[in-house]
Amino acid sequence: MSEDKAVSIPAQSEGPLVTKADAAPGDTLLKVTGLQKHFPIKKGLLQRQVGAVHAVDGIDFEVKAGETLGVVGESGCGKSTMGRLITRLLEPTGGKVEFEGKDITHLGVSGMRPLRRDVQMIFQDPYSSLNPRHTIGTIVGAPFRLQGVEPEGGIKKEVQRLLSVVGLNPEHYNRYPHEFSGGQRQRIGIARALALNPKLVVADEPVSALDVSIQAQVVNLLDDLQQELGLTYVIIAHDLSVVRHVSDRIAVMYLGKIVELADRESLYRAPMHPYTKALMSAVPIPDPRRKNAKSERILLKGDVPSPISPPSGCRFHTRCWKATEICKTTEPILVELRTGQQVACHHPENFEDQAPQDTVLLTVAKEAAELVADEVLAESAETSAAVAAEVAEASSEAAAVSDETSDSTGSTEAEAGAQESTDGQN
Repeated sequence: MSEDKAVSIPAQSEGPLVTKADAAPGDTLLKVTGLQKHFPIKKGLLQRQVGAVHAVDGIDFEVKAGETLGVVGESGCGKSTMGRLITRLLEPTGGKVEFEGKDITHLGVSGMRPLRRDVQMIFQDPYSSLNPRHTIGTIVGAPFRLQGVEPEGGIKKEVQRLLSVVGLNPEHYNRYPHEFSGGQRQRIGIARALALNPKLVVADEPVSALDVSIQAQVVNLLDDLQQELGLTYVIIAHDLSVVRHVSDRIAVMYLGKIVELADRESLYRAPMHPYTKALMSAVPIPDPRRKNAKSERILLKGDVPSPISPPSGCRFHTRCWKATEICKTTEPILVELRTGQQVACHHPENFEDQAPQDTVLLTVAKEAAELVADEVLAESAETSAAVAAEVAEASSEAAAVSDETSDSTGSTEAEAGAQESTDGQN
């Protein structure tokens, strides 16, 4: 590479953040507004579009410089698609993505190339994200060659330094991916993502394919690198314990929508959206003293609806035990009900009802309530007039059945006593 084309950057150990970190901690690094991605469904000889998969359907959020945003939700809710949209590996159908105040929504290949240095991605599968025909040195060094960057000391030296940063032996430079374990391959993917000192790293399920012990190593590595290099993360994961450990704020997605966005402590202490509460109830508590305690796990009715034809109104209303008519007809907006806690729900948990005029539960809500523990329903009744009415009705019916049972029992005992008295006289 000629000297006039080479771009020299200092090694990370010598403080590259002085030249790379334009956004001060706390400033908005990434802003997403109304982001959509619809995958067309085509059929027939002429491949006419007959529908679309609404993978991501209008989401809004911001990521501050230096923070970690965790994204959780069931499989198929659009988390990975959202990650690929903000890194521009997919072309958005609608909405806007801004990075450091610049609109990158529809930038072409040439326009995105300089931004690739600042936005990198760690892929979900460490087995398929590395080319088996290339050595580790070639894989980790590829960003330098593609961007025309010549590190101080040469590419080989910098790649070996990156390998040591992520806990691998620099002498493994000439080995191939099949010679490494799953955890080591994920570390190689992390080293490749960090090669150009990015400002934003999107990690798509970085530990889902790894053993628990290896998960801890990779999570701690990501945490240490953030402290050392001032990185900003968007971490997509299923494991709520991992998300709680690494995230500053957490976004909960359901069927292409963000239903709740809050800081870590608020979300885990007092979740507002019923779906978030159901997710939190699934987190096991590692406490031997609770082994015989009754579980308050919330079981959701049925499966996630199809993203091809999502439900009207609130998309969770088909599985929610608090759903009323307004949930079926009007889509709730993501609004901030508490400082740092946004939720899209007409009948939120742990907060006053946003639609107290609706006091009749839908049939699907009554069916969903049958799978919910009485303690959970009692808590929901405090913030939902419809649930309160249903709980009161159920209590009165139970009391009536109890009275009938006691009356019939009393009558039977009286008849038995009279019979015994008659027998004694005879």
